[in-house]
Amino acid sequence: MSTKARFTRVDNAYERLKTEILSGQLPPGFQAPEPDIATRLGMSRTPVREALIRLEADGLVDLVPRRGAKVLPISRQDICEIYQILSALEALAAGNACGKMSFDTLEEIQGVLTRADEALEREDIEAWAICDDRFHRLIARASGNLRLESKIEGLLDQVYRANLVLLRLNKAPAANVADHRVIVEAIREGKSDKATELARVHRLNGLARMEDLLQNCGLNHV
Repeated sequence: MSTKARFTRVDNAYERLKTEILSGQLPPGFQAPEPDIATRLGMSRTPVREALIRLEADGLVDLVPRRGAKVLPISRQDICEIYQILSALEALAAGNACGKMSFDTLEEIQGVLTRADEALEREDIEAWAICDDRFHRLIARASGNLRLESKIEGLLDQVYRANLVLLRLNKAPAANVADHRVIVEAIREGKSDKATELARVHRLNGLARMEDLLQNCGLNHV
């Protein structure tokens, strides 16, 4: 098998497994040996093994010798720590995006915001969650800093599943949805300090609401 074909298979296995983990199809605590996972995907064990190693590095699974892979839960402390880090990194990304955001990226963000509004109108919280996640990834990309974008995306992957669970419990966004448009407007106007602070406070407000939900529901992990 050529190197290109092998990496294509690894990428395919990685994306399929990550999607199933983040969506909850493979819930926290799910465990299966590599052969079973390979059969599930209709693939050989080699690309599946490499994909699982990548997922372990992402903090999504734990590889247990002779027992395969176990999908990890995310604890209340994990959520708090990740949100705190995101509040700093996303603030940096929003500030850096000022003067760098292309017209195409701005148009894509506006489209995401419109779809998010439509999702809320029809009370489709899962569709809103997808738009929310996409918004934050686009702001990270607009920063023009590839390492920063990569760090933010990795953290967003880790909390996506938790966000979805808590959004379902809350039946509404955890933070002020109007913040997204205000952040974009500050970036568009080139107000770096304002965009930085708006993004930081937006994420911290979301964290406060998440902590309240976890406390009220008596959940230590999701």
